[in-house]
Amino acid sequence: MKAANSQPDKPKAALLGLALDAEDGQKRITRGPNFLLAGGSQETHGQMQETAIKINEYLDRRGKQLADVSVNELRDIVADIEK
Repeated sequence: MKAANSQPDKPKAALLGLALDAEDGQKRITRGPNFLLAGGSQETHGQMQETAIKINEYLDRRGKQLADVSVNELRDIVADIEK
C-alpha cells in the first residue's frame, strides 16, 4: 500500500526488438535503458541496436522519456532517424 502523500507511479515504456533471421546459431541479446533486443543476424541485430540508440538520443535531446511519447510520435521519430 502506498502512503497518502506519495507520487503516482510514472508510466513505464520499453522497446522490444525481435528478429528471426539468424542462421549462424548465435544468440544475440542487447539490453539498454529502455529496450531489449533479441535474435537476428549480426547485420539485423546491429540495425536494431542502432535504431534503439538513435531513438534514445533523439528523446534525450528533447528532454523526453519513451513513456512520454505517443505511438504516433514514436513512428515520427523512427521516420526522422531513418532518413
